[in-house]
Amino acid sequence: MAERKVLVLFGSQTGTAEDTAERIGREAKRRHFQCRVEALDSYDVANLIHEPLVVFVCATTGQGDPPDNMKMFWRFLFRKSLAPSSLCQLDYAVLGLGDSSYPKFNFIAKKLHKRLLQLGGNPLLPVALGDDQHDLGPDAVIDPWLLALWDRILALYPLPPGLEIISADVWLPPKYILHFLPEDSPHPEGGLQLPAAPGAVPSQQCPFGARVVANQRLTAEAHFQDVRLMELDISSSGIRYSAGDVVMIQPQNCPEDVQQFCQLLHLDPDRLFVLEPTEPGTALPALLPQPCSIRHLVTHYLDICCVPRRSFFQLLACCSPSPLERDKLQELSSAQGQEQLHSYCTRPRRTTLEVLWDFPHSSSAVPPEYLLELIPPIRPRAFSIASSMLAHPDRIQILVAVVRYKTQLSKPRRGLCSSWLASLSPEQGDVQVPLWVKKGGMKFPADPDTPVIMIGPGTGVAPFRAAIQERVAQGKRGNYLFFGCRHRSKDFYCQAEWEELVAKGFLTLFTAFSRDQEEKVYVQQRIREQGRLLWELLSSRSAHLYLAG
Repeated sequence: MAERKVLVLFGSQTGTAEDTAERIGREAKRRHFQCRVEALDSYDVANLIHEPLVVFVCATTGQGDPPDNMKMFWRFLFRKSLAPSSLCQLDYAVLGLGDSSYPKFNFIAKKLHKRLLQLGGNPLLPVALGDDQHDLGPDAVIDPWLLALWDRILALYPLPPGLEIISADVWLPPKYILHFLPEDSPHPEGGLQLPAAPGAVPSQQCPFGARVVANQRLTAEAHFQDVRLMELDISSSGIRYSAGDVVMIQPQNCPEDVQQFCQLLHLDPDRLFVLEPTEPGTALPALLPQPCSIRHLVTHYLDICCVPRRSFFQLLACCSPSPLERDKLQELSSAQGQEQLHSYCTRPRRTTLEVLWDFPHSSSAVPPEYLLELIPPIRPRAFSIASSMLAHPDRIQILVAVVRYKTQLSKPRRGLCSSWLASLSPEQGDVQVPLWVKKGGMKFPADPDTPVIMIGPGTGVAPFRAAIQERVAQGKRGNYLFFGCRHRSKDFYCQAEWEELVAKGFLTLFTAFSRDQEEKVYVQQRIREQGRLLWELLSSRSAHLYLAG
């Protein structure tokens, strides 16, 4: 009998594709398959020629781009040197996640399906195109597609004699075993630090702890929006960046939320543990030190403030000792309960921690080793760098708009990363922000005679502040900036800086303050007013035009 093993590979930007891939992995194990779930760039693509059965789950980002964790795989797969029969032994299925409001809807999934076909792969089903715009989200496509997929797979690889599909309300073995150390175990000297690889360029696996040098509020105290200019010290990090690049920041949960979570799940925050993979070959989470404390796990790793996905309710139902709570959890995780889940969770942006409060009997029964499967890791946040190394060597500056808004819930919603960053002060001592830098999508012209037109309303001005600082340091003129906000006196970011550059002849500035007069004025009106100038710059002087929001 053919070996019953399936590989699930994902390319995920926001975590949805990863969550779906993990769901497929669990469904495979319930059907007694050996199964591995991996990010496409973590998988050695040269082994694909030996795989009998692969399910690909991939998102499309931006304007038809592959997610960051499948870019290397993508480049390899489209090599011209690959033979048309390379994957003739491969049975495969492709599930795409996209948004039909974008022109290149599910472009990556469609192109991947076509390329695997060109290389001789055998598709088990047509490519599935999940759509965020659907009333029920991508699950409207995923649910029926998965039923059809398992029918096809079980026809090729029947269940072994005497075995049945394991019911969805039974826990599968956890991915990791948590070994608690004795309560009197000494904490490691210097706290729980991740070992820094000497000479390594900072990355998601090995971020650099940048010291907070300054955290200045740019908006008036009376203004509804709190916007910060933060300065971070990257001396000795080896980081180099240019205008248009992006800094990735790994945020953390606030101490009050961590305390509530531990209280709810009856966890001792200071208890130390070591993690051990259940199956050989499973990598340990990169950002967790060994040994690790529960406090460190909850503060730095578990995203207890995210809006939980459907899989969370499915897993929580498995360990619920309360029939009432279990029924409700199963209803919210069922295909029929998706509208209810949307009303309860997604629309009001209810957090994982708040849901756990609503299901106290289930929460207190969660075995600690299942925490890493129940709650996803905190994802890094991207910020446009708002400074130039030519003007601020060994520093990164960012503009942070602190996210705070109301929904039908009584407690205002807060952005995890922006609220955490706003709370940091250099006066608290050596306060560090874990970060690394990624190449951005904006490239500014090297030719000093090429004018640059930049349209950056609100915090969209951040990458243009970096570009203007860089170009001024290089002696480049021809910088045109359109900036818009509500009030000149309340949220005109970096006003003194722009006015000084205008006075020195390095910058031409057009502003729109929408609420400073009876009739609202926006950046697009200023663009229209300057139509003749812009056309002359674009048509006669080959100007580059950039827009950031």
